[in-house]
Amino acid sequence: MKKLIVLFWLIGLLGFSQENLLFEQANTLYNKGEYQGAISIYNKIISNGFHSSALYFNMANCYYKANEIAPSIYYYEKALKLSPYDEETLNNYSFAKQMTIDKFDNIPEVEVLKFYEKMAGFFNVFGWSIFCILTMWVFVLLFIAYYRSETTKSKRAYFILSVFSVLNLTLGLALLNKKLNLDNKRFAVVFSQEVASKSEPNLKSETVFILHEGAKIQILESYKKEWTKIKLIDGKSGWLPNQVFKEL
Repeated sequence: MKKLIVLFWLIGLLGFSQENLLFEQANTLYNKGEYQGAISIYNKIISNGFHSSALYFNMANCYYKANEIAPSIYYYEKALKLSPYDEETLNNYSFAKQMTIDKFDNIPEVEVLKFYEKMAGFFNVFGWSIFCILTMWVFVLLFIAYYRSETTKSKRAYFILSVFSVLNLTLGLALLNKKLNLDNKRFAVVFSQEVASKSEPNLKSETVFILHEGAKIQILESYKKEWTKIKLIDGKSGWLPNQVFKEL
């Protein structure tokens, strides 16, 4: 059994070393300005099942240097999903967005709700689940201590701490639910140079707005695996053929 574990460990280590070697080769090509060659190797790494924010970031940089707007936006978005607060990625992403044609106005958000969403993004779903479980156990221990304490002073202290733990548990559950809702939202990037968004899922329906490559959209629902209802950050919605965008 131990030999099998060591064997699997060595195989995994060998695979990781090979991907690191490919990653360095791609980086060398990027530094030489051979962006398509670098992209080819990065894609090979991804097809082998390896994913990281650094890999997506470098892919995005290659496409940006090659003036390919849609894939650069796409891979910056992929990098930010793994490292949402990375300053270098955010900075390069802002430059890439300046190359897009479509400019949308955000629906005004209440500052409290924006802060609430930011708090929810502090942990992933697993992290918030662990937080809630630990907080629940803290409450149980404090309740037991309150029940067994003999003096009024200690009972008061344990009671106050128990109330705080319940409040923390309530907040944790609310943030876990918010994180689940955020993670369940599906987004995509338009890859076609120009596409008409329709009022209904057919080409004969009215055009409600025009989108261009690099536009980020939210996926709402699908129809017959051919059309998808989408939503923009300014609240507008319409239908697009599935082949014109790539889901994140």
